[in-house]
Amino acid sequence: MKERNVARWGLVAALALGGIVYSSWILEFFLDTGLDPVTSFLSELDAENQKYRDVFGNADVLSAILMLISGALGLLITPRRRLYVTGWIALAVFGIATIADASFPLECSGEGCPSSAPDGLLPQLHHVHALTSSVAVFAIFTAMIAFTVGAFRYREHRSLRTTGLTILILTSLATVWMLTTNSIEVSGGGNLGLGIAQRAQVLGMSLWLCTLAFAMSRPPSTGLPASPR
Repeated sequence: MKERNVARWGLVAALALGGIVYSSWILEFFLDTGLDPVTSFLSELDAENQKYRDVFGNADVLSAILMLISGALGLLITPRRRLYVTGWIALAVFGIATIADASFPLECSGEGCPSSAPDGLLPQLHHVHALTSSVAVFAIFTAMIAFTVGAFRYREHRSLRTTGLTILILTSLATVWMLTTNSIEVSGGGNLGLGIAQRAQVLGMSLWLCTLAFAMSRPPSTGLPASPR
């Protein structure tokens, strides 16, 4: 019982710290990156030509490792219900994809970079980085949805049904904003805060991970009888 309790608090710590570290992009407001937060992608912060690449890249790797630990501990110590299992596996996939993200950065970002990127949706990401970023985003959204639906289905974790659901909705809206803004920019309509939209999206992901950590720190708040699967 004692070992299980230690593992549970290890899970809580890994989730919370992982969420906090994943928001390391906030440091761009204190470092001279030379990038405009309103128009730039977060992936540009750790491009190979950026002087603070190690700061942002290593933070992503640390966050990813913590997600791998969270996924493993979650599978070991939480109930083996289908939606939760899906969520823990998705978090582990998110961790793997984020490590790959940091391992295959953009070659160049900011002023002075050759404008050789092809046209189309998200032209800054026509790179291996495109695949790893897409997998990471898909994986964490899968986890967010799985845990949220699970909290409703199993009648537990009130924080996931309230705060978690709100964050999921707002993060989804930020994602739609980002994709729509990029499409308008590609068609020549100007930039409508692409960088702000992505930063809102990633901030939502970080806050949701911290919310999941809080949920795991509390005993399940059961109401009506829940489906066991």
